[in-house]
Amino acid sequence: MNTYDAIIIGSGPNGLAAAITLAQNGQKVLVLEAKDTIGGGTRTAEITLPGFQHDICSAIHPLGIASPFFRNLSLKDFGLEWIYPPAALAHPLDDGNAVILTRSLDESVASMGIDGRAYRNLMAPLIDSWQEILGDILGPLPLPPRHPLSLTRFGLQALRSVRGLAESRFQGAAAQSLFAGLAGHGMLPLEKITTASIALVLGMLAHTVGWPIPKGGSQAISNAMAAYLSSLGGEIITGQEVTSLDDFPDAETILLDITPWQIVQICGDRLPSRYRQELENYRYGPGVCKVDYAMSGPIPWTSADCGQAGTVHLGGTLEEISLSENEVWRGKHPEQPLVLLAQQSLFDETRAPDGQHTTWAYCHVPNGSTSDVSEQITAQIERFAPGFRDLIQAKCVHTASQMQAYNPNYVGGDINGGVQDWRQLFTRPVARWSPYTTPVKGLYICSSSTPPGGGVHGMCGYHAAKRVLREIG
Repeated sequence: MNTYDAIIIGSGPNGLAAAITLAQNGQKVLVLEAKDTIGGGTRTAEITLPGFQHDICSAIHPLGIASPFFRNLSLKDFGLEWIYPPAALAHPLDDGNAVILTRSLDESVASMGIDGRAYRNLMAPLIDSWQEILGDILGPLPLPPRHPLSLTRFGLQALRSVRGLAESRFQGAAAQSLFAGLAGHGMLPLEKITTASIALVLGMLAHTVGWPIPKGGSQAISNAMAAYLSSLGGEIITGQEVTSLDDFPDAETILLDITPWQIVQICGDRLPSRYRQELENYRYGPGVCKVDYAMSGPIPWTSADCGQAGTVHLGGTLEEISLSENEVWRGKHPEQPLVLLAQQSLFDETRAPDGQHTTWAYCHVPNGSTSDVSEQITAQIERFAPGFRDLIQAKCVHTASQMQAYNPNYVGGDINGGVQDWRQLFTRPVARWSPYTTPVKGLYICSSSTPPGGGVHGMCGYHAAKRVLREIG
């Protein structure tokens, strides 16, 4: 192992981002992956019927093209092709209508009803300065923001709960429900102070870069990153599980694309006791129950607008979504959960046999849940698309505990690498001047358990690699 300048444990987007960044700067890197395929949260496989390609975790990737790391890569040259559905998002309501988000602000405003003007006034300034805002939000800690005025304008709206934002800004159910569904990606009660920022960022990206789908599946992102890394001289070994740092006695630099729970297991007594205790106190959030469906036809939405969207949020009103997310936070399984759904095969013919389709859906459940709540998920889809059940040919369910078995980074089924509330947003995984470093010389963390947190953006790995480069000069 002493023939490598750095070893990266884990081949998720952040691990690969760290490896690429180091290799771009002349470092000889090796990536070790425990599974037989690379990708972490960006994997695709046939898990229902032959010919049906399902994304196991991530499916829609606004940050996959918007983050500063990905914007500076030419992954198209390595086989990555993005598909843009006509609408990024649809949120149907029980009256048969749906609110939609497209790249066109005017078109989106028209679906907001009485809140169209309020929505435009809120979003237009953010859209105008989206790159400055996103660059600072995804920027490294503890550096100050590069665009303080743009970030301040964003912060005036973002540093509050999404429920407070929606109820103070909007009068109708359409806009309020839209923001509730957007904030649901954060896996937090809608009354938490960081939830408004999640909704605003996702809405801003819908109007600027869209919410694209990688052709062929999320695995295409991993494969393109691996091919680019290989062109730089980097190496990847799969099927190589790391159980102890003692396996690398000569390695000078190790980056861990894993979460605190695994770090404690692997590093053991190499960690100072106080730091180890802080890692053990790291908080994980709710898990997910994921369902993949093989369908004989497209989803028969009551609202035709839903058929134009790559992503559909199913949860009804702000009140309903707030109730379901709070129930999960209290350790309950909601009867009518917020369901986040993607219908990639409507826009990507490689995902299913001719005339047939895939459906990707999940809802939040208590951390570590072993419950199969696929019936509740199916019922929510049927609620807004009567006849959906009749089209199901097969399904594959991953409970929260099974999600962790599939990917140990999903501790208890938490796909965000830990709670992203105010207490743990900037201090991931512990409060340190540089959160990517550890007290152990040459040992770094590059997973989504560091800032800026969950999502396929590669910035955790990028910032960790930059820290390595600064420290080795």
